[in-house]
Amino acid sequence: MATLKLSRFGSFALVLATFIFGTSNNQPDFLNDLILYNAVPLALLVLSNYALKGEDLRTRLFFELALFFWFAGSVISSLTAVYLFTANLQLISEFLYLLFYPFIFIAIPRLLRSSVASTILENIDAAIVALGVSALSSALLMKPVLPNYNGDQVETFFAIIFPVADIVLIALIISLNPFHRIIWRNFILTFGIFAFAAADFVNLWLSRNGNYRFGSWTDSLWLIALLLIVESLWHKRDESNSRVPTHPILIAVAVLFSAILLSLLALKPGYLPGFIVGPAIATLFLAFIRMVVALRQAQEIGAERTLARTDELTGLPNRRKFMAELIDFSNTQGALLLLDLNGFKPINDKYGHEVGDQLLRAVSQRFRRSLPSHSTLARLGGDEFGALISGDFESTMEAALALHASASYPFAIAGETIMIGVSVGFVTNDGTRDMMHRADQAMYKAKREDLGVCQL
Repeated sequence: MATLKLSRFGSFALVLATFIFGTSNNQPDFLNDLILYNAVPLALLVLSNYALKGEDLRTRLFFELALFFWFAGSVISSLTAVYLFTANLQLISEFLYLLFYPFIFIAIPRLLRSSVASTILENIDAAIVALGVSALSSALLMKPVLPNYNGDQVETFFAIIFPVADIVLIALIISLNPFHRIIWRNFILTFGIFAFAAADFVNLWLSRNGNYRFGSWTDSLWLIALLLIVESLWHKRDESNSRVPTHPILIAVAVLFSAILLSLLALKPGYLPGFIVGPAIATLFLAFIRMVVALRQAQEIGAERTLARTDELTGLPNRRKFMAELIDFSNTQGALLLLDLNGFKPINDKYGHEVGDQLLRAVSQRFRRSLPSHSTLARLGGDEFGALISGDFESTMEAALALHASASYPFAIAGETIMIGVSVGFVTNDGTRDMMHRADQAMYKAKREDLGVCQL
């Protein structure tokens, strides 16, 4: 443990040394620019391996690959500058630097979020904000800092792609941060990402004005940023298992400004940098995908809620749904009916559960046809049903008698003729809360005394 703390302190000292030598160094040299400078990302790579021991394998792999590619790019860039190698080797260095971004993009959400997996919508929301903000920021900030490359497409590509990637990285980490509470890992990592983007923009600005010098103190800005990013790994992340959804306002702003930018590009070609077309279109496309996913999830939730309140056998509302409607029914003129089949158990025992299930479905269909429109019929469990009927006493009692009569003629089930009866408990809605209890008493009285329909 003490060795690790000493190593962390040593990495700070190495960065400070590169900063000091960078202020006085006029020409690239072997000791300072190749050995000392690249010792920092190498040390950070080793330290990150220890800091990430508690993380899952994918998180460790993606983060360390990001850091490794940046280190490899730095080594090749230093070799090119110190030994004046060809420009082709410098292009390899730029490509390796670029590989830092896709791996850090994948690693950051895993480093910030708890072990709870993000939902599809959360991932899409984060991507919408990242791309939308990158398009807007590119339009506002990048045009002033882009140098003139006299038609060199490769240099122009790298001059554009790095700032765009930085802006996406900033937008991504902003969209994932829970700003309502301070978490040291998030805070330090966010600061490190901002510092990394600032280093890119500062050196790009210097290059544009012809003031950039390899090995100067501005190169140490990247090392400071990487040091902060790795230092954040030593701090605990949020383990509250609470999701941090992207704020809807950020999503709305990203989509709105992406549409505005595309409109400006169509109306005034050349007014804005053409490379913002990609992220702007991607933002709108992801917004469309999000709408489709959200609608499908809403339908699935609606279907799940319907199933949760529906009897699987008969398709009627279940007891849960019936009791919820009974609360609303308390202010309606009408009657509550409880129905219990007579002789169902012997039939179920004699012919089996399959025939019993078919009989229940057939009974429910007859009951449904016998009720007036806008009535509620539910299977409460077993061979017990409930009904809520609106209307005056005469009409509701007539419906109760019709329900009783509907079960009086035989059912043809599986080649068998089956006779069954029903006992109906009937209570009018008088505004009291014991309607179910009174209807239950009336139903059992009708069954005991063979009354058919009993009113209490």
